[in-house]
Amino acid sequence: MKTALPLLMLALLFTGLPAQAGELFEVGDKIPEFDLPYATRDTINMTGIKTEDLKGERYILAFYPADWSPGCTKELCAFRDAHTDLSGLGVEFLAVSGDYVFSHHAWAKHHNLNFKLLADHTRKYGKQMGVYLEEYGVMQRSVFVVGPDETFEYIDYDYSVADDTDFNALHDFLKTVD
Repeated sequence: MKTALPLLMLALLFTGLPAQAGELFEVGDKIPEFDLPYATRDTINMTGIKTEDLKGERYILAFYPADWSPGCTKELCAFRDAHTDLSGLGVEFLAVSGDYVFSHHAWAKHHNLNFKLLADHTRKYGKQMGVYLEEYGVMQRSVFVVGPDETFEYIDYDYSVADDTDFNALHDFLKTVD
């Protein structure tokens, strides 16, 4: 029994987590404001990025459990590889986890991630978004597309990296919006 719980925790981090209970957002709802520090492969920015900095733009806000884990590496490397295509669709990609900017910076550098990794180390924003899993201490893997009017255009609270189904659904959606 002592080994079962750690193995379960690892399996959940690698494959996905159970859905978060509580009030969830719907398409058309306004995104809650954020102000989070971030890192890239080249920099650490403690003054961060705010929702108001992105007003008028379409962006993906992707929450993930943890830097350096296999499932999260698979997910974010897929977005790295699709970066040119997403940019061509007029979409900025932003990833969010509870890890610190220093971990983000090292991980982004190691995997040559070409986007901002936002650090919600207090988990306050993850809680606001309904994606923080208190019992595991991590964010639920989930993806939101925010439109230029600051409302949600697409929500996937159960984004999976088990195969390309969720990534392809997101990509197909993005090809339909102006």
